[in-house]
Amino acid sequence: MKTPFFTEPELVRSLEQHGKVRSFAQNDIVINPGDKITHIPIVLNGSLRIVREDEEGREVFLYHIHAQQSCAMSLNCCVAEKQSMVKAIAEDKSEVLMIPAPMVDQLMRYSEWRRFINLTYAARYHELLEVIDLIAFHNMDKQLLHYLKKRGEALNTSTLFITHQQIADELHTHREAISRLLRTMEEKKLVRLGRNTIEILG
Repeated sequence: MKTPFFTEPELVRSLEQHGKVRSFAQNDIVINPGDKITHIPIVLNGSLRIVREDEEGREVFLYHIHAQQSCAMSLNCCVAEKQSMVKAIAEDKSEVLMIPAPMVDQLMRYSEWRRFINLTYAARYHELLEVIDLIAFHNMDKQLLHYLKKRGEALNTSTLFITHQQIADELHTHREAISRLLRTMEEKKLVRLGRNTIEILG
């Protein structure tokens, strides 16, 4: 196991000793709402998509976790000893370093780990504010384009293999509304629609 983004020898040895690398296929569930947080995920390769799910199973997309990043929501639940409030899904084939939850506090003696945790909170806080701004101050078309671009960035592609219903589920709206917006976006040359594919042009 290699963690090139950590350089403090003692920190690296501790992560190698206690951490466990797990591999996930595309669309595998890494964390479910209600799960007890026993490990904190650090993405080594690939990316995870984080969504919020209500009691009826409806989902809202929040953000992605890319390589060398972790999940602020999981860290928060770990510190507060609460169950997971989000679902983490492998966006693509991914390798994740799972750090036992009790280690989070123990590793705070390393300055590099403290900086990593602070940067994790700052990055996810910024992304959550983006999502809140989109929901509160912009129309659904802005939310949709933001969602498509973020999915494309996570997969390093401009073509997404995804259905209109899947998008509607994660944006908490109706499929018909998504289909209508996508047709309008295609007319504006922002996307090109295919059979269960969307190519991002803008």
